[in-house]
Amino acid sequence: MDRVLLVIGSLFALLSVALGAFGAHALRKKLSSDQLAVYQTGVQYQMYHALGLLALGIYAAVFGQNGWLSVSALLMVIGVILFSGSLYVLTLTGKRGFGAITPLGGLSWIISWLLFMIAVIAK
Repeated sequence: MDRVLLVIGSLFALLSVALGAFGAHALRKKLSSDQLAVYQTGVQYQMYHALGLLALGIYAAVFGQNGWLSVSALLMVIGVILFSGSLYVLTLTGKRGFGAITPLGGLSWIISWLLFMIAVIAK
């Protein structure tokens, strides 16, 4: 599990940098400042949670994996897809309905961090 989390965390970080650069250069003239801010929020939170996945992977490598960590990691990945993904689709398509998905990603992250904390305390 630790290596998988490190790979996924690294991939999400790589994509965050690439998407951030894409937004800063290619989208700057195509999106309003409000839309660009929404897009950048997706990029920013994706990077935070890429780092979170790296932390989970390192913790699992050092202390061993457990069920709390596994569910925490899954919810962190789901959060990136739902939260950041919905913001990317919202800004690139203009379809506001995708905004309804965003809070589900945020909730996934909140539960994920709670479970990470429980995993550390339970160790």
